[in-house]
Amino acid sequence: MSSKIKVLQVIPKLGYGGAETGCYDLAHYLAENSIGSYLVTSGGELTKYIDKKKVKLIRLPVHSKNPLLILINTIILIFIILFADIKIVHARSRAPAWSCFLATKITGRKFVTTFHGTYNFKNKIKKYYNSIMVRSDLVIAGSNFIFTHIKENYSDYLNPHKKFLVIFRGINAEYFNKNKITESDQAKLITDWGIDKSKPLILLPGRLTSWKGQEVFIEALKLVNEKIASHNLNYDETDNIFFNAVILGSDQGRKVYKKKLTRLVEQYRLNHQVKLVEECKLMPLAYKISDLVVSASTEPEAFGRVAVEAQSMEKIIIASNIGGSNETIINEKTGFLFESGNAEDLSKKIIYALNLEPSRLNSMGIEGRKNVEKKFNVEKMCFSTYSEYKKLFN
Repeated sequence: MSSKIKVLQVIPKLGYGGAETGCYDLAHYLAENSIGSYLVTSGGELTKYIDKKKVKLIRLPVHSKNPLLILINTIILIFIILFADIKIVHARSRAPAWSCFLATKITGRKFVTTFHGTYNFKNKIKKYYNSIMVRSDLVIAGSNFIFTHIKENYSDYLNPHKKFLVIFRGINAEYFNKNKITESDQAKLITDWGIDKSKPLILLPGRLTSWKGQEVFIEALKLVNEKIASHNLNYDETDNIFFNAVILGSDQGRKVYKKKLTRLVEQYRLNHQVKLVEECKLMPLAYKISDLVVSASTEPEAFGRVAVEAQSMEKIIIASNIGGSNETIINEKTGFLFESGNAEDLSKKIIYALNLEPSRLNSMGIEGRKNVEKKFNVEKMCFSTYSEYKKLFN
């Protein structure tokens, strides 16, 4: 591609979610491959890490669904496109996608969208609003699950003459690398969290919201205690604690739900085993000190970043058998799938995993890492997107 080609990505906020980190990674990848890289967002934690020499960052209220602001953003985007000579505009969410759609129609530029989630709709108006994500020249689905979801729900809006394909989300496998974690950092986190590492540590990462399955997880842990005690598996009669667990994630203002989880932990007498931790700024470190990682979502994950990150760190992952996890996990080879919402099934999988031989754990960890490097590495995602930009422009 010519060095004159310039790409503008637009995303509501640049936080630490899968869509946001993918946008961030692609912005720098493009710049490093002689493509003019522009990024429009309203803000977010990741903005402070953007290399301003490589990526032109522009702040606009593109997070807003207010029709007036969407129109104002459209006008500003038109000026940006014309002034910077942007050739391709890539939207990653619905509200900014409407602004991008109008701006590219007026300026005659190419329009790209990435469909990151299963947007809900209860009426035709909401469905029409969501349909903007498939009205582009190039529609990218983040997983086969999302691809199928689009075909089943938005086929009326798909243009058969436009390109529609899957590009799996990717993670930075070098960042999520167990060999990059120091022993001193591990020791500090173990101390900060007050973890007894003589017992296995089970980690459930994810923001505190009901569909992430924290309640199912807590219920399963109660059953694990009951089953282990009744079968005398790894029984420790000195304290009757067979494992520790950390529910890691922010409540994002959902104080009532957090209190509900706390009460559930107390009700099941798991106070000495389960901790709720607000955040961990170095997620690879959280995975590294864990023995087992769980993703208990009760609604389909569009991709399931936790499952991929855990595999990259060579950790055993147990995840719900819905959504993206069916694609990212090779069942019984890189992790285990359990029946979504079924605490009984989850408890059985946890007990099974906790009793695996070290050699089996090691081999599964290695296979998990291979799986990520082969299919879900950020380099692969960026190169695939870059290649599609090239085809679209040509």
